[in-house]
Amino acid sequence: MDDRVAGALSLPDDWPAHPDLSLALNRMGSFDWDLDSGLMHMEQAALDVFDLRADEYDNKPTTLGKRVPPDEGVRLDAMVTQALKSGRKNYGAYFRILRRDGTLQWTHTQGFVQRDATGRPRRIIGIVRDATQELADATARHELDEERRRRTSLVEATTAALAHARTVKDVIDVLKNSQGLAHLGATSLVMGLIEAGRIHLVADGPEGAFVPGTRYTRTDEQYPMSEVVRTLAPRFIESAEDFADSYPVLWPHISHLGITSAAYLPLIAQARPIGALGLLYSDKNGFTGDERNLLVALGSSIAQSLQRAMLYEQEHDLAEGLQQAMLPRRVPDVPGAQIAVRYRSARLGRDIGGDWYDVIPLPGGRVGAVIGDVQGHDTHAAAVMGQLRIVLRAYAAEGHSPATVMARASVFLHELDTDRFATCTYAEADLTTGVVQVVRAGHVDPLVREADGSCRKVLVEGGLPLGLSAEFGRLEYPVSTVELDPGQTMVLFTDGLVELPGADLDEGMQLLTAMIRNGPEDLQRLADRLCESVDERGGEDDVAVLLLRRKAAHAPQPGGRLQQHVGQNDPEALSSARHMIRAAVRAWGAKERADEVELAADELTTNALMHTDGGAIVTIRVLTGPERRLRVDVEDRSSALPRRRDAGDAGVSGRGLMLVDRLADAWGVESRGTGKCVWCEFVIPPRD
Repeated sequence: MDDRVAGALSLPDDWPAHPDLSLALNRMGSFDWDLDSGLMHMEQAALDVFDLRADEYDNKPTTLGKRVPPDEGVRLDAMVTQALKSGRKNYGAYFRILRRDGTLQWTHTQGFVQRDATGRPRRIIGIVRDATQELADATARHELDEERRRRTSLVEATTAALAHARTVKDVIDVLKNSQGLAHLGATSLVMGLIEAGRIHLVADGPEGAFVPGTRYTRTDEQYPMSEVVRTLAPRFIESAEDFADSYPVLWPHISHLGITSAAYLPLIAQARPIGALGLLYSDKNGFTGDERNLLVALGSSIAQSLQRAMLYEQEHDLAEGLQQAMLPRRVPDVPGAQIAVRYRSARLGRDIGGDWYDVIPLPGGRVGAVIGDVQGHDTHAAAVMGQLRIVLRAYAAEGHSPATVMARASVFLHELDTDRFATCTYAEADLTTGVVQVVRAGHVDPLVREADGSCRKVLVEGGLPLGLSAEFGRLEYPVSTVELDPGQTMVLFTDGLVELPGADLDEGMQLLTAMIRNGPEDLQRLADRLCESVDERGGEDDVAVLLLRRKAAHAPQPGGRLQQHVGQNDPEALSSARHMIRAAVRAWGAKERADEVELAADELTTNALMHTDGGAIVTIRVLTGPERRLRVDVEDRSSALPRRRDAGDAGVSGRGLMLVDRLADAWGVESRGTGKCVWCEFVIPPRD
């Protein structure tokens, strides 16, 4: 069978109201197919071709199905559908029908597609005719057409598979694994790509086929790939003798492989050679004209895919290098912590994203951990990420509180000449006490892996993403406090780790939690495993992961401290300070005095907030000496010294310093240049 497209039919506008007499004279039957209603009108001559009586046909195309074998019907439906979708005006095909007596009859049809002003197909008019005499040798013609169609389908299928290949290795894998070699009859392939004027062998054929010294060859050497690159013409080697005579240098090294013929094709893209492909055969001699045309067409398709793959690899390497250059070159050693980071780049050529991580050593045994994602997947997102990472690190190193660090970073991004925003989580951990202060700006919640391997999500109240909070004047970032016990690990990550095709964020979080729970104990191996899971499910987004594990409780060093700023009318900060003090006292081995310390510190902080115009800075530290003492400092901006007085008649005020005097072992007031500091000390047991 030969699916051929006939020329456009010359038909009157009101056809078939006045059928063309020439159709009847040529023993053709006409049809008119209304695509809107689905009805197909057929003249009696057309029904005669299908061996149908008028009373057997109800103007429905499906009624003709009983005369068309199933495989032929599928082929005809596909051909008509393709013509309608592709915008073609006409189509033609030979097919078989089953007559009443059970014999098969060759039939030919031609159709003309009529469309409206918008290009939508509305009607098909055409003819059907008996083609038995024309195709007397129907069986041979059928076999020939099937072979041609198989070869054409092979090129189309290979081309479709190559469209998804992103790297040179992907292209080679497609050619080896798509059954293309088997369908072509080839046993193996070799491929070389031009690099710096030489041919680099990237696929070296079957086992034992590699010839030493041919990994890189010049284009002027006596090798078949060199020849086709030099001449830009394919080389078909018809026999083993032809191979031996034409390439005496190469043949002695591969004669044991049983090669009987070979086809070497130049890979040409944009009018220049980029490499060569060789197909090796072990049971074939010579190539027909159709086979040569097929291989040349296949070579052209492979060349286009290879060019895309090479360009992708170059762009991706450049983009990934840019991204990596903007991330920290190394993770600092932090006493009391084990830290692992991992960045997995996007898989979209130069379309990288703005994901980043950072680890910031801070005074007093503290460490800042940052994870973030700038909107977009391009080099601009990466550039914005680099600037944002630097300023956020600078604000944290200046000693600002986590909420202030986030607010200032948002203002910076808003004032930057960009329309991008960013999500971010900043965690400031004191590894002595295990207190972690977390601020979240539109980012996904972190996870905590317990020492026993179980995993849970930490719900962190958040603010708007960076940039947006400044634009809308909502720079408030509440601080959440998390206690990290020895052996526990905080898991910070970007959303590419939990985005699943066709699933919501909760499902992704559940899957991630399960992976962490069942993952390896070693942090770097765990980070690697999480990123590998994204590759396994075909994730396209880039991913950043930061794992922070508290190794053990460490004795505080002299001068080591925890500090919290408490602003006016900021109940969240006051609550966070209480939490910090409670956790610090417990971690420093003074659990039996935790209530006394917390109550005294709360009284001093409340006095500062009530009787001064600004906020207060609460600091807690351990003093070493003949006896261990825990000291609480509360600083404010007022120079007026507090005084102890009796409670008023209502008994509401005046108890603060009296209570501190009763609870603490010592207390006092120190004048500072910009205000004062009220302090109290508690004797605590020696550390084991």
